[in-house]
Amino acid sequence: MVKAGAKTGATSGDTLLIKRYASRRLYNTETSDYVTLEDIAGFIRDGREVQIVDLKSGDDLTRQYLLQIIAEHESRGENVLPINVLTDLVRSYTSQATTIVPDFLQMSFDMLRDGQSRMMENMGAMNPMSSMPGFEAMKAQQEAFMKAMTGGMAGGMGTWPGTPSAAPKSEGDEGLDDIKAQLADLQEKLSRMSK
Repeated sequence: MVKAGAKTGATSGDTLLIKRYASRRLYNTETSDYVTLEDIAGFIRDGREVQIVDLKSGDDLTRQYLLQIIAEHESRGENVLPINVLTDLVRSYTSQATTIVPDFLQMSFDMLRDGQSRMMENMGAMNPMSSMPGFEAMKAQQEAFMKAMTGGMAGGMGTWPGTPSAAPKSEGDEGLDDIKAQLADLQEKLSRMSK
């Protein structure tokens, strides 16, 4: 069995294809062996793009398994998403905000990732810690985390709220300001964790 973080021999730019068999076992097509959810999480942390498909139907199951990985981490006490953010996400599925939330989340995580990248670059240029063993691994892990968090949320579903072409605000948009504030808090916490 391939352990999380194990090298697969392919470059980190290639998409790793995982097939799910009828038995629900997950098969790594690169290494020709079975993997676990934790192995898949390790591949993602290592910077790999992963696609999980059902062998029989060909359905793309990637989103389902990424959500399952996040749920398992959250249930083990590795809380990244505050309760109020999760609550607002659940509410967004039953409101008119479903058209805005995916774009908002994608743009927020893009800004977070870009900000972290700039911070890490600045730390590397100015900080003697950047030459310490493990610094590059930590940087790569943060980048992989952001890729994992934003994967599957991309899509041209409209414009940024507040731009002239955006639709007028409705009652379902009231929680959007709360989500913005919560994401800003999350960004601040992640920035502090990387110091």
